Amino acid sequence: MTRGLRNCNPLNIRRVAGTHWKGQAAQQTDSQFIQFETVEWGLRAAFCILRTYARRYNAICISDIIHRWAPPSENLTEQYIRNVCLWTGFGGLQRLAESDWPRLVKAMARQECGIVLPDATIVRAFCLYKVT
Repeated sequence: MTRGLRNCNPLNIRRVAGTHWKGQAAQQTDSQFIQFETVEWGLRAAFCILRTYARRYNAICISDIIHRWAPPSENLTEQYIRNVCLWTGFGGLQRLAESDWPRLVKAMARQECGIVLPDATIVRAFCLYKVT
C-alpha cells in the first residue's frame, strides 16, 4: 500500500504548519504528509486546494495546476501533466470548470498512488467538498 493510501491522502498533500483540515486524523504520525480519517476527506482537501489555485493563482488548466502541485524541483512535472491529460481526456491548456475537477483528481490520485480510485469514492469526496 502506498504512503498516500495509508494516510488516506491519495494526492499526497503536505503538512503546513498552522493548517488543519476537516477530516484530518487526530493523530499525525507522518512528518511530511497529512493523514486523514478517510480517503474521501483527503480528496475533499484536494478539491479545496484546487479552488484556492483557481481563485488565488488563476490556475485553471492542467498545466498550471500540476506545475503548482508537483513542481519540477521535486517531480517529473511534464510526465505528470501528460499522464493526467491522457487519463482525463483534457488538453493541458484546456480551461477546466469546477465540474471537471472529479476527473482531474481521480487522474492525479492515479499518478500519485498508482491506483484507480472508484468513481463512487470521488463522487462522495466531491459532495463533501460542495457541502462543507
